[in-house]
Amino acid sequence: MAAKSRLLCAAAVMIVAIPGTVFAQWIFYPTPGVPRTSDGNADMSAPTPRTADGKPDLSGMWGWVTRVPCGARCTDLQISREFMNIAASLTTPLPYQAGVADLVKHRTAAQHEDPNAQCMPRGAPRIWTDDYYKRIFQVDDRVIILTERNMQYRQIFTDGRPLPDDPNPTWNGYSIAEWDGDTLVVQTIGFRDDLWLDAFGNPLTEAGKLTEKIRRPNYGTLEVEMTIDDPRSYTAPWTVTISQPLVLDSELLDYYCLDNERSLIRMVR
Repeated sequence: MAAKSRLLCAAAVMIVAIPGTVFAQWIFYPTPGVPRTSDGNADMSAPTPRTADGKPDLSGMWGWVTRVPCGARCTDLQISREFMNIAASLTTPLPYQAGVADLVKHRTAAQHEDPNAQCMPRGAPRIWTDDYYKRIFQVDDRVIILTERNMQYRQIFTDGRPLPDDPNPTWNGYSIAEWDGDTLVVQTIGFRDDLWLDAFGNPLTEAGKLTEKIRRPNYGTLEVEMTIDDPRSYTAPWTVTISQPLVLDSELLDYYCLDNERSLIRMVR
């Protein structure tokens, strides 16, 4: 896992950084321009940074809120509750169409069928709930999201183009966005028909539409509100909101899921 690799790398840095200072893969390199409190600590509640046109600047490296520890023996592999169950914060069950509850039950019992377990892309919604860091670049005509896992990327176009009429299905879909005040409203369609929204196997199909409302209320926080509207899987749209903390003095690390893999040829499909 990327988090574990990061800790091992950090330990290696501590060993080799004698007698000088060494920034292995830049994970300890200071983030420039960080607002500080009077005692010198990073001020995560400082005002939201803004671009030249006055819009909130979403750029930065973002983590996840850890809520599901995997146990005392692997505390470096903690993940968000939404990675396990994207609807964990909801007070009512997801509005499944007929047969979807049985599909989710099957997927929960057959974790090896998860695209994640097979080292395939996880899809746009799971980038937000992922247990890997992601870095956002906000430029004139698009927002670009890079993620550590399998060195993947996602593009959200802000240049005024429409959504495609007949998109070829992809893992991340096709995303366009516009600003509504200080909120970036993203519309995405064109997903593959077999996506998992979480480790439980809640589905997202080719008929699905994802609406994201992305806000940066202060320097150190990103808020992402996701609405899933998939009439093939759910009887009504549903919405979850997650928080992403800013990560300082670190950088993305390469992580390729199949690196040094030796078991795939023995797996029964």
